[in-house]
Amino acid sequence: MKNVFIANQSALFAWAAQAVRRPLPEAVRRRAATILADDLGAMVAGSLEPQVATAQQGFSKTSLRVQEATVFARSAPRLDRYSAACANGMAITWCELDEGFRSASCHAGAYTLPALLAEAEFRGATIDELLRALAVAYEVTTRFALALPFPSFTVHPHAAWATLGAAAGASLARGYDAKTMAAAVTGAASMTFAGPFDTAVEGSLVRNGWTSAGAWIGLRAADWAEAGIGGGAATIHDVFAVCFKTGVKPEALVDGLGERWSVASGYHKIFACCQYAHTAVEATLDLLKNKQQKNLDDLEEIIVETGPGGMALTTAEPETVLAAKFSIPHAVAATARLGTGGAKAFTYETLRDEKIASLRKRVTLRPYPNIQPAPKDRPARIVWKFRDGSQLSAVSESARGGADRPFDEATLLAKLADNAGGVFPRLPARLSGVIEGKDGALKWQDFLMKSL
Repeated sequence: MKNVFIANQSALFAWAAQAVRRPLPEAVRRRAATILADDLGAMVAGSLEPQVATAQQGFSKTSLRVQEATVFARSAPRLDRYSAACANGMAITWCELDEGFRSASCHAGAYTLPALLAEAEFRGATIDELLRALAVAYEVTTRFALALPFPSFTVHPHAAWATLGAAAGASLARGYDAKTMAAAVTGAASMTFAGPFDTAVEGSLVRNGWTSAGAWIGLRAADWAEAGIGGGAATIHDVFAVCFKTGVKPEALVDGLGERWSVASGYHKIFACCQYAHTAVEATLDLLKNKQQKNLDDLEEIIVETGPGGMALTTAEPETVLAAKFSIPHAVAATARLGTGGAKAFTYETLRDEKIASLRKRVTLRPYPNIQPAPKDRPARIVWKFRDGSQLSAVSESARGGADRPFDEATLLAKLADNAGGVFPRLPARLSGVIEGKDGALKWQDFLMKSL
């Protein structure tokens, strides 16, 4: 099994080093451009949070006296590319509005883009070159996540895959051959974090730092690979299968390679919380539409039947906004009270809202019976039980935003405008043009000068 994994890993790196030099199929290019736009919006939204703004000011103070890459925040400061990647990495997952990969617990855009964008800007890459590197880095990252599945919610995916994804993105932006790319990615994987999944559930904000530190490690691992310092052929297997006790599915590294692209299995969010809570939010919104004359103050209990991922999101009294985003009790209570699962449902004000807090205490989580295969593997059934004995219920088997129930581009562009338009008014329209295929030959740095 280990030898097969190593052989398939070698084939994956060889494919990646060649694929980044070839034009993408149009559907893949468009998906990569959509991921770029969505995750840039998430970066800008995250930059407005006070902790992120303070951290980014710190990166500015310690940055080398060179201007290599852009931080997607007010005034668009340009720092050395390592500091810029760390600054954007701190912001990208903060609001839980970044894109994710549906077939495994992995946010490949968040892991690859902070390092990739900084390196692409520094090296004068065109938008077409950037999108090719994004699609291929996304492929490499997600295939390792598929090949090394965690059996339970132990290590958070941001801790598991951020270093590897960043090294893949940096390597592809630099045009490494397969051998040098392998040295960089295996070296970065050896510095993966043992970040517990419950760090997010308990609301410790360091969880949002993993994509920042991962970007730095990925870029430095690429530097070291050029100097002949890298990991070994077995490093990735041993970090995950031996140290973290993951499963091993070596066939996932190469099956359908170049024919089936992982960007096609990405999902997008309009709810500002963990994706495992999205079906519960959707079912709650359906109940609000059909509650007739029922008063939420008369609720005796809210029963949430959910899958294994949802059963991990149990915090009834979240202390931070991050904890609220990883709390099904808060998600369904705030959505019921406010009529939205967007950013307004996950603020410090909602944590202190007495009516939301009262409703959180009435939430009971139960396992969802007879869970179906993906994409219906993250379902939720909500039952509202009222004091008069009456009940209302609603089910969502698969949340919107994935390949089976995709958002249209108008919805995603409206989200982008909401997230980024207040800071960079020109950026949403310019990124819409990139999705349509415009500006492919334009250098990324020139695009930014015209867009920010």
